[in-house]
Amino acid sequence: MAFECQVNTEVSKNLIDSLDNPLGQLAESNQFHSQIEAENFGVSKVASDSYTKKEKGVISKPKPVSSSKKANPDSCGSKHLLSTDRSITDLPPALISEILNCLDPKELGIVSCASTYLCRLASEHHVWKEFYCERWGLSAAPASLGSGLSDDKSWKDFFVEREFRSKTFMGRYSMEILYGHTEPVRTVFLLASAKLLFTSGYDQTVKMWNMEEGLLIASSRSLGCTIRAVAADTKLLVAGGTDGFIHCWKAIEGSPHLFNIRGPQNETTEFRLWEHQGPITSLALDFTRIYSGSWDMTVRVWDRLSLKCVKVLRHSDWVGGLAPHDTTLASTAGSDVYVWDTSSGNLMTIIHNAHVGKTCSLARNHKGDFLFTGGEDGAIHMYEILSHGLETNEYLVATWIPHSGPVHSLAFEFPWLVSASGDGKLSLIDVRKLLKTRKRASGTSASCVKHGDRSSVEAPQRMLHGFAKNLLSVNIGADRIVCGGEEGVVRIWNFTQALEIERRANALRGIRLENRMRRRKLHVENSSKGGRTDQCSVAAKKNPVTGERSGWHSKRGASGKLRV
Repeated sequence: MAFECQVNTEVSKNLIDSLDNPLGQLAESNQFHSQIEAENFGVSKVASDSYTKKEKGVISKPKPVSSSKKANPDSCGSKHLLSTDRSITDLPPALISEILNCLDPKELGIVSCASTYLCRLASEHHVWKEFYCERWGLSAAPASLGSGLSDDKSWKDFFVEREFRSKTFMGRYSMEILYGHTEPVRTVFLLASAKLLFTSGYDQTVKMWNMEEGLLIASSRSLGCTIRAVAADTKLLVAGGTDGFIHCWKAIEGSPHLFNIRGPQNETTEFRLWEHQGPITSLALDFTRIYSGSWDMTVRVWDRLSLKCVKVLRHSDWVGGLAPHDTTLASTAGSDVYVWDTSSGNLMTIIHNAHVGKTCSLARNHKGDFLFTGGEDGAIHMYEILSHGLETNEYLVATWIPHSGPVHSLAFEFPWLVSASGDGKLSLIDVRKLLKTRKRASGTSASCVKHGDRSSVEAPQRMLHGFAKNLLSVNIGADRIVCGGEEGVVRIWNFTQALEIERRANALRGIRLENRMRRRKLHVENSSKGGRTDQCSVAAKKNPVTGERSGWHSKRGASGKLRV
């Protein structure tokens, strides 16, 4: 199983020389755990070992200066500064917190290897929650990370666990096929927080599945038309039909599966929204609004409380996909991509002719500053959206052409972008290397990518293929990829097996590292005894010529022969 090999990162010599251990010495257990965390962040073994060598001689408490060597008060101020030992730990905690706030996750991991004091500060810093939400969103934390995590874990623990899970998509997987639809599956939606999967298509029904067991929980009655879009959260389930309606189910308190889609229509928990004049092609939800796109060339914004349409965003062509974030909304129409301000209804920017032909699919990261588009030309584009006051600019960051057919669907879960195409293939693209180290400066916003030569962009890291028919929709979770298409079945790629294999490998690496630390400690203790010879090792030596032992074993054997 191949995982991405991180680039070696060495600890800055100036940073190490300036650190001071407030406890006088480093605990061996802290060294062990810090090195394990450093490996998770991509910190090389060379960096950790080089630091271990320095910590014995460099990182120590400053020795008291004798009165004869004290600086002359009349001397130059620079000489006085040179004669005074200072370290970063002498700074006020509030200032240290501001310094740590300017680091990215890998840099915080390196700093936590420096000393016990900095390890505690870096681990408890509030910025870990921001890192987590920027990558995976607040709705994904922390319950969806698995039943093995306890509530007393910090945001750093959740971040490290999710970062670890993201590496498993390059490992071994198992394939699960869900049967139940009688016609092509047009859309799939994964609600990971509730471990539910929703699918729909040309058979005019919405089906709800158990994500982990792959079992059908319930199937709705026929809604009277093709269902092209589904979206859900823990409060509301919505489905869009080609007849122009949005069918909604409210969550039922106390229900083990949130929604009752099987029974007859209940006016208190089930209703429809009518205003579109054409088929519904895309749906999305946030905490206060419902977003719907249609072939009537509009996107409508609905208030979830009053269930009234509060904004109508008009396009120049049929609306294909949409992706909201905070007060902005990205949408596709024809070959163009639009970015709207939903609070005012104003168009912020438009990307003309994003693809040759129609722009079929759209995805967005949780922070909202990156857009991914897929088109009829089989290409996938990555854009960065930057706003400076009233001006909004877009930058083409990267382009991939992994497919020979139209890209019908895109889904993003940091750092993986997955695409489903009419050529029957799925592509997995790791966009982590396109992001540069993020420097967090208060009051400023800077580009988060390397706008370099796009010809050097790496090809997709993995292709999943072998399907003879079109793939129409795809979604991705923490350790699963779900896809539906013209076959009329739902396929799930389950990567939990790769997760368990990598966990066992990490445990073995931890045991080897712990044993290495113990041997190093024993070696230091033995060398400090003044070179005293180990009697057992001398007794075990052999004569290189005769092969006999030169210790007391050979003497005992010789004396025994003489007696005979």
